[in-house]
Amino acid sequence: MKRLIIPLFMAAAVLLCGCARKETAPKNVILIVGDGMGVAQVYASVVSAKADNSAFLRFPYSGFSRTYSLDKYRTDSSAGGTALTTGRKVENYHVNWGPDSARYQTIYDDAIAAGKSTGFVVVSDALDATPASTYGHVPYRKMYDTLSLQMAQCQHSVMVGGGYKYFLPENRKDGYAPLDTLSKRGYTVVRTLDSLLAFDGDRVVGLLYDGDPLTEPARGDVLRPASVKAIEMLSRNPKGFTMLIEGSQIDWACHNNDSAYMIAELADFELMLHAVLDWAEQDGETLVVVTADHETGGLTLPDGDIAQGVNVPRYLWGSHTGVMVPVFAFGPGAERFSGIQQNTDIPNKIRTLMGW
Repeated sequence: MKRLIIPLFMAAAVLLCGCARKETAPKNVILIVGDGMGVAQVYASVVSAKADNSAFLRFPYSGFSRTYSLDKYRTDSSAGGTALTTGRKVENYHVNWGPDSARYQTIYDDAIAAGKSTGFVVVSDALDATPASTYGHVPYRKMYDTLSLQMAQCQHSVMVGGGYKYFLPENRKDGYAPLDTLSKRGYTVVRTLDSLLAFDGDRVVGLLYDGDPLTEPARGDVLRPASVKAIEMLSRNPKGFTMLIEGSQIDWACHNNDSAYMIAELADFELMLHAVLDWAEQDGETLVVVTADHETGGLTLPDGDIAQGVNVPRYLWGSHTGVMVPVFAFGPGAERFSGIQQNTDIPNKIRTLMGW
């Protein structure tokens, strides 16, 4: 009898432990990319925020992502964005485009198949590599005519960025008018932040700038309110949503080795992060994952003044590096994103959590 009781007790204990470890699947996923944002950029932001006010300190879990592409030690943003949306490594300059012209499915495709709403908000043009990785499939990231048509035909509910000029037939080699396609498919195209914030429908494209958005501080507070508006719209879907937000110009500042520009973009990124985390804390069913597609500039911080919130940045050069980048996670399933992982692990972990 004793020999029987012990195995039964052990089996019950295993079952109880398994139940205790069972995760709650998130209803919503917000993937946030700080383009070009490495560890030094994050720490510069933490110092600049002063007195532990940085949003990065609110994340209970953190780790690292390895960013190399299929063919290069240093990824570009298209291969980096593809890895974060599809879970597949591709060659530099490819957007969701693999060997033998394979077109890879994204987590946004998975979300749509599950009945969820999707979208993106960026402070680059809407055809730039990272936003394009949510809807596009091209062998070269600068195929803007093709990407604008693919964007006009995709299933996102909310799309916000710049690049209005690429949607006008007079600026295109093919003469097509993607704006007409969007209109016929029930989208409202808005040109200003105020129009976006006032919009009360279900499908909107905010092309807020003719080309690239302005830099900070000239751009002003756009990323935070546009992101909050997108979340409010997407969360109307009872089945939930999956979206991308990008702090696009952290990368551009570091390409320029412009520290004032970088700090301004990071401060803007922090405003958005606080707003997203406030919403996710109240919601309780939203996974927020923050990472980067790569590091830019080889930034280091040899000196500074923590009390004054001052950094003394130094750059190695004006392009990308191959170092690991940070990952931060909050919400249901956030613990899965700790440790060192491949950039491709991030969307695949999201898929596992969501049951896709």
